[in-house]
Amino acid sequence: MNRFKEKTEIIHGIDAIKYLETLKGKRACIVTDTTMVKLKMVDKVTEVFSNNDVEYEVFSEVEPDPSFEIVHKGLKHIMKNKPKLLIAIGGGSAIDAAKAIMYFCIKMKENLIGTEEIPKPFFVAIPTTSGTGSEVTSYSVITDKEKQTKIPIVDDLMVPDVAILDPNFTKTIPPAITADTGLDVLTHCLEAYVAKNASDFTDALVEKAVTLVFQYLIKAYENGSDIEAREKLHNASCMAGIAFNNAGLGINHSMAHSLGSYFKIPHGRSNAILMTYIIAFNSSGDNKAKGKYAQLAKHMGLPSETDEQGVLSLIEAIKIMKQAMNIPATIEAAGVDSESFKRDLEAMSKMALKDICTAGNPKEVSKEDLINIYLQAYEG
Repeated sequence: MNRFKEKTEIIHGIDAIKYLETLKGKRACIVTDTTMVKLKMVDKVTEVFSNNDVEYEVFSEVEPDPSFEIVHKGLKHIMKNKPKLLIAIGGGSAIDAAKAIMYFCIKMKENLIGTEEIPKPFFVAIPTTSGTGSEVTSYSVITDKEKQTKIPIVDDLMVPDVAILDPNFTKTIPPAITADTGLDVLTHCLEAYVAKNASDFTDALVEKAVTLVFQYLIKAYENGSDIEAREKLHNASCMAGIAFNNAGLGINHSMAHSLGSYFKIPHGRSNAILMTYIIAFNSSGDNKAKGKYAQLAKHMGLPSETDEQGVLSLIEAIKIMKQAMNIPATIEAAGVDSESFKRDLEAMSKMALKDICTAGNPKEVSKEDLINIYLQAYEG
């Protein structure tokens, strides 16, 4: 028996931010980062609230790859202010941090009070990058700095009630971040398409999202003010998020979490570097995954007379896209020196094997498999 669910209401299109005008009479907490404050993105929210007499507090200490320390600070903030409305504005880090803050706040209160249910704040996510899909998922990735590990948390409690997809918030994203986050969308698509819990419903979302990524990502990379490209990528990111939230992910994300933890390579870039090597691994000796990759290649109009040809076509199309956006083809090209890589290889592989995303991979893996993929991805 399979399930497909989507509880988030999606408000999308130019000026979708106007939805906030409907939220009156609720005390709000805005979770964001200092960049969003400096770029005056947060002002677009606070101006609406000020005009509608909505009380609000801003917690702007979220950092890239948010840590448990930041979540703890945010937890103290939200427990002090007791908001009825939670707004997350920013990239995946800000939204993930807001999710974790809300999650631990409710869990702490439940433990203090007993079995009494704690009301969940009305949660609105406003993504400013087109990448993580965090605005519609039950996932949050938090970094344990002491152990140098990224820890995915999964709970339906964290799924936002509303996602506001306004492309005006993405126009100032630099080309390199546009590339990294856009390829994160593509990774979500590819993993959800072959994941163990993939279905007709998730496949349909992936097929549309992949088409949009290949049609609009390079356009947005080359011209950040192309509002059509920005809007289509924003929609693709959300679709991919819904797909993987239902279908699951795989070792591309597991290995990227580990690689990013050890060598501080941005998440989307880590995914992008590993992507083609993992497609090749999943396609070897696994006809179902191979057939799905080939099916996706055929959907995109790539040569796919046989499954083998379809897989190779998909890999080559991804390589061409990465090259067009100056994405490193290997881990070595991303700046990781050989000595450090060899020193941490086994520990990285152990971490990836234990990652929650590994369970969704279409092909069973061992630590040795992961080591071999990392080695292939290091030199190409």
